Amino acid sequence: MEGHEADPPISASPSETNLADLLTRQVERRPDRVALVEPAPERRSLTWSELDRQVSAVGAGLAAHGLVAGHRVALMAPNSVEFVVAYFAVLRAGFVAVPINPQLTDTELRAVLQDSGARVLIASHDPGLPGVHWVPCTPDGLRELADVRPTPVSSPQDAETLAALLYTAGTSGEPKAVMLTHRALLAHLRHLEALDVVGPDTVVAAVLPLFHVFGLNAVLGSWVGSGGRLVIMDGFDGFFDVLAAEQVTNLPLAPVLLDKIITDERSAGGLGSLSTVISGAAPLPEDLRTAFTERTGLRVEQGYGLTEAAPGVSATLGGPLLGPGHVGRPLPGVEIRIGDGSDLTEPGEIAIRGDNLFSGYWPDGRDGPDPEGWFRTGDIGYLLDGELFLVDRSRELIIVNGFNVYPAEVEQAVAELDGVESVAVLGHPDPATGERVVAFVTGIGLTVEAVEAHCAGRLAKFKRPSMITLVDELPRGATGKVQKGQLRLALGPDQSATESQD
Repeated sequence: MEGHEADPPISASPSETNLADLLTRQVERRPDRVALVEPAPERRSLTWSELDRQVSAVGAGLAAHGLVAGHRVALMAPNSVEFVVAYFAVLRAGFVAVPINPQLTDTELRAVLQDSGARVLIASHDPGLPGVHWVPCTPDGLRELADVRPTPVSSPQDAETLAALLYTAGTSGEPKAVMLTHRALLAHLRHLEALDVVGPDTVVAAVLPLFHVFGLNAVLGSWVGSGGRLVIMDGFDGFFDVLAAEQVTNLPLAPVLLDKIITDERSAGGLGSLSTVISGAAPLPEDLRTAFTERTGLRVEQGYGLTEAAPGVSATLGGPLLGPGHVGRPLPGVEIRIGDGSDLTEPGEIAIRGDNLFSGYWPDGRDGPDPEGWFRTGDIGYLLDGELFLVDRSRELIIVNGFNVYPAEVEQAVAELDGVESVAVLGHPDPATGERVVAFVTGIGLTVEAVEAHCAGRLAKFKRPSMITLVDELPRGATGKVQKGQLRLALGPDQSATESQD
């Protein structure tokens, strides 16, 4: 690519104190090389030096609005050049980025802005909220902001300063903000460096939503540290044409996009220059992984992470693929403990430790890593020969008459029935058994009786759903992950009925 094939990547060294420092170093190394491309609706591109100038100018414009280091700036827009510019401008100026899902309702948006205390909202549209200055996330909007005061900006030289607040929905459905410092964001990039995932010749597709931690740091962060090229996409439209035209080599994505790719007839002809496919942000069904490989000839790597880990914990990169539940080895720099640490092969709650961990939940740092640095993830898993296997979410564990029921096991059993397209299983209070197993199922030609009969042949009685609801679709977030919090709300208060229902 443009004569720079031998250039090494610029790693996130311990001396870095701000993620935007990596952008500065790329400018020093390759100022005139194309850094990012947005193919649609009209192809736009920026070199590293052009991107750097825009980032500094927008950061100065934000400072002119009276913001000082530590103030929060909300970003709510689809994937675009402007999102990337605004994000790095916020970080460079020492502010705190608050990426927000554009699909939020005005009520939800108002709650997030109030909770975070964001003073500026850079967004595609004006929600008309009092007390919050709106900046259009458009070329003209950022240009106008940048023209306010074209003077240099600088951020505190302290890696422990807060970089981002990322709102994540817990199993209760209540959102909470994860506090990620520059130290945490940069540490994740150092952990990935040893795996040689991205480099100066990598062309990365940013099709994952950039407001999500996977897109924000596993994609944007890795790209700015590598010096490669970023291809920005908003949605699946034109996916195959962009893949070919831009010669994309690296595709991080969620399982929902894997499914879209293999159901499109164009995938049968291969995926051009694509060489690396990494799935994350939601559980990857083994049959989907297998189907994708059979159709495209490409291996699908699986990553396991969480917002609190910025986001990486483990990955299959460079290792074997060992079937259902397998999510690879811990990333370099990440430690994993199972349960109390006495037996790593016995399923227990996964705890993690590393410099990539968050600093607790906003605003007071509650429920962060313990004094020894360990954070209990709420996931159940085990280690075999250093390879991590996931079993389920401990917070989703259902206890029926004193017996443990893992929703993932029930979901897998129901999914084996012909006609089932998707299934979500959760627990609900029951006066007789403590909890009951509830299943929401989508599919074609299904009946409650057929699901019941199938489960009777596959599951012990205490594991079988005592309430089965057939629905047209399951509520999902931007990455395709089922939002079980919404399903719990749909169930309402404690219900004592135990019969299955349509």
